[in-house]
Amino acid sequence: MRNYRNNRSRFSRNRKRHSNPRQSFGDNHSLFIKKATPVTIQEYKPKHLFADFDLDRGILNMIYKNGFKQPSPIQDQAIPEILAGKDVIGLANTGTGKTAAFLIPLLNSAIEKIKNRKNFSCLIVAPTRELAIQIDEELKKLTTHQMRVFSTTCVGGSPMGRQISRIKKYPNHFIIGTPGRLVDLVEKGVLKLNNANHVVLDEVDRMLDMGFIEDINFLIDELNDKRQSLFFSATLDKKLEPVTNSFLKDPVKIVIKSNSSSENVDQDIVKIFGTDTKIKALQNLLDSDELKKVLVFTATKIHTDKLQRILSQEGYKAECIHGDKTLRDRRRALEKFKNDNCRILVATDVAARGLDVNNISHVINYDLPNNYDDYIHRIGRTGRGGKTGKALTFVNVR
Repeated sequence: MRNYRNNRSRFSRNRKRHSNPRQSFGDNHSLFIKKATPVTIQEYKPKHLFADFDLDRGILNMIYKNGFKQPSPIQDQAIPEILAGKDVIGLANTGTGKTAAFLIPLLNSAIEKIKNRKNFSCLIVAPTRELAIQIDEELKKLTTHQMRVFSTTCVGGSPMGRQISRIKKYPNHFIIGTPGRLVDLVEKGVLKLNNANHVVLDEVDRMLDMGFIEDINFLIDELNDKRQSLFFSATLDKKLEPVTNSFLKDPVKIVIKSNSSSENVDQDIVKIFGTDTKIKALQNLLDSDELKKVLVFTATKIHTDKLQRILSQEGYKAECIHGDKTLRDRRRALEKFKNDNCRILVATDVAARGLDVNNISHVINYDLPNNYDDYIHRIGRTGRGGKTGKALTFVNVR
């Protein structure tokens, strides 16, 4: 735990919050203090090999080319059920290989139907632009030009005209998008969902947290009743029951138990005596060689921009992402962070879930999250792949 007292700064805190974090946390700062308890991860022994799934030879070659050696638990259990045409509920955290768990069998079905000149159309709905793009990128890694499989990402922040043009020009076996943009395209009459014979809702709990329930219900109502439906989420609580009941038919439920994302994370607080010291405290931390790759969470979009600008002016290599950034700017910033061309990424909670970046050494909660669930998702961006990460939370002390 570190203490910082008043120093003048050019940075002033934006006090506009979506909610008051004290309503969620009070002065219980102990919630943010916990030593990592790394768990020895036993090697999973799958029931199947990829070769056992009777996949198209081209897909199998791409699986091995991308470094997959054996199925992860969610892949081992979900792939055969999806190949059999069953509806599936898959409960697994980010980073468990669930994207490939549904893409591999769906791609296999696409290739089979394309060869036999049958209709294949798959809609994949994701909560954020970044996750939608990651899904499309993973799909492209599994395909070759010879497969003739086409996809379009339909997300906000990118010109709708280009997306409309691509939807009209190509077969678009996979439409991957965020709820708001998909609804817009349906309402414009461009996207016909009654042709979709495969549908995936990914990170459903996150979509509900973001207020997309009406959009999801709208999209489900537009779907053909004769379809295969796949539902992936980290949790399944009562608030999701209306969605599962309307979306799925006799689903197979697959639950992949995993350790809490916070178990591999050393958690501590940084005491701030007066808001003017926050930027100074952050700079002192960033001057340490220990902080190699840092994700800094802020409360608002305006706050994010200001903090990134000040850090850049002080000589730190920092980028930022939030919901008002264009898709091009968000992708550019994220790629620089992934490829170690910048050391610091400042972000709103848009980066708290679905963001797949390796080797983040530290997560810093510059502003408190709205609730403890958001806190757990934030710090889950570090301490991944069996490594130990660190999370520091700034708390104001009166």
